[in-house]
Amino acid sequence: MQQLAENFWTFRGDFKVAKVINLGTHMSLVRRANGRFLLLDSYDLDEDDRNALLSTTDGGQAIEAIINVHPFHTLHCAAVHALVPQARLIGTRRHHEQAPGLPWDPGLIEDPETQNAFAADLAFSIPQGVDFISHDESIHVASVLVRDRQSGIVHVDDTLNVLAAPGFLGRLLPQSKLKFHPQLSKALQKRAGAADDYARWARDLAEAWSGTPIVCAAHSSIRKLPEGGWRREVTDALAAVEKTLSRHRSAHG
Repeated sequence: MQQLAENFWTFRGDFKVAKVINLGTHMSLVRRANGRFLLLDSYDLDEDDRNALLSTTDGGQAIEAIINVHPFHTLHCAAVHALVPQARLIGTRRHHEQAPGLPWDPGLIEDPETQNAFAADLAFSIPQGVDFISHDESIHVASVLVRDRQSGIVHVDDTLNVLAAPGFLGRLLPQSKLKFHPQLSKALQKRAGAADDYARWARDLAEAWSGTPIVCAAHSSIRKLPEGGWRREVTDALAAVEKTLSRHRSAHG
């Protein structure tokens, strides 16, 4: 458990493919203006982090809701619900489908009505022009991005990446700047205007969240940004996928 701001903590964990390749995962804790807490995403914590979470949140009783924001991040939902069973359990449509036995809140986090309940403390954004839940389950481009209004910290799963070397090499080699997901070409909707919708969303996000100081990215790293870094890096990330967007325009309009 690492505290990044007065009201924001991050948990970094392991997610291994074939028990060898550690892709990493994360969860964030936000303290609302009313003193209550929200968990962003779900991760089955080790004992030290579990104790730290519970001691910070009155044994978990002060956690108001668990908000799962990526439709394909479902493995740890049951474990975190079991840890704080009194908290509202909120997810996407796919969370409901994948874990129907959990007591999901009826409101889906991709719906504006659900987001509005937390709008005083959190800002939300969903990429446009791409499928939020792809029929191809290997494509994990879209998610609900979340920005804590008080600290300005962004919590994001997959949609934006920070490339960093694993293990001790990560302390020696520089991490990358913000990058859009490499599967963008497969996620863009097969219709005219989808590429323009995605580009417009990215440009708007670069401006709207321009004061962001830190990005917590799911499978990679925490990126601390210099002043103006969010706008510059998101704009550069968009420029880096322009060939992908141009090919899509050529094929679909």
